Amino acid sequence: METAGLKALVLNCTLKKSPETSNTDALINEAIRYFDQEGVKTEIVRLADYNIAHAMAVDAGDGDQWPEIHQKVLDSDILIIGTPVWMGEKSSIATKAIERIYAGSSETNDKGQYIYYNRTAGVIVTGNEDGAKDSAKSILYSLSHMGFIVPPNVDTYWVGEAGPGPSFIEAEGQKNSFTKQHAKIMAYNLMHFAQMFKQHPIPTEGTVIDEDKQNVSD
Repeated sequence: METAGLKALVLNCTLKKSPETSNTDALINEAIRYFDQEGVKTEIVRLADYNIAHAMAVDAGDGDQWPEIHQKVLDSDILIIGTPVWMGEKSSIATKAIERIYAGSSETNDKGQYIYYNRTAGVIVTGNEDGAKDSAKSILYSLSHMGFIVPPNVDTYWVGEAGPGPSFIEAEGQKNSFTKQHAKIMAYNLMHFAQMFKQHPIPTEGTVIDEDKQNVSD
C-alpha cells in the first residue's frame, strides 16, 4: 500500500497518567500496528500527561500545553481519538480535546479553506459496559463538522458485559475477532483516504472561507 510519508497522531484520552496501564492504549496498539506495517509514522499522545487548560482558544496561556498538541494535529495526515467510556460517555479529557480542536477550527490553510481539511479521522473506544457507539458518533460528528474527513468504518471498540467486570486487557479483549477486524479496517481506510486526499486535495471551489462573513458563536 502506498503511504508516501503519511503521519498519524493518536490522542489517548484515558484519565490515567503515564506509566499507569491504559486499556485504551492497548486497543490503540491493535490499530497502529497496521500503520507500522505500512510505514506510517505514528505518535501517541496521552493527554493526561499534559497541562491542558479548559478554554476555547488555541493558546490559553499560563503554561497551557495545548499549542504543541495543536501543532501535532496540523502536522498529521491522520488523527485518531482514543477514549474510555465512563457512565456511558466519552471521557472528560476526550471532551476537552474536542473543545480545544474546535478552538482552532476557524483558522484557514494557505488556500483559504478550513485548517483541518484533507486530514482523515477515526475513533477508538474501550469500556466495560455500554456507550461505545454513542461516544464514537459524538466524536466522529464533531471532527467531521470541523473539516476532518471521516471515511467508512473508522471506529473500533470493545466493551464488556453489563455490570462491574474486567476491562479490555483483563478480559483478553485483544482476542475479540470483531474488535480486531475493525481495528484493521479502520487503519487501512484511514490510510487509503489520507493518501488519496494528500495526492488530490479538496478543490477550493465552494470551500474558500470569506472571513468577513463567518458566524461566531460561543
